[in-house]
Amino acid sequence: MKKLLIIATLLSLAACSKVSQENYEKIKIGMDKADVETLLGSADNCVEKTLHTNCVWGDETKNIEITLVSDKVTLYSKHGLTK
Repeated sequence: MKKLLIIATLLSLAACSKVSQENYEKIKIGMDKADVETLLGSADNCVEKTLHTNCVWGDETKNIEITLVSDKVTLYSKHGLTK
């Protein structure tokens, strides 16, 4: 019984991932970083460059990568997302 509860909890957490095709489609050029974080949560990794910041939500198999300039979305891409 305890194993079933653990498995059900893990499956429900995996299903609740904010890194999804549905959320990817809500991202728009010019969107504020705060609005992206409301949608996706905190980024898993951000690298600040001279004029922009690259942030990634997710991992190497399934992710959303967004380039921000002055905390605004200027470019975004996805990897491993399906409908």
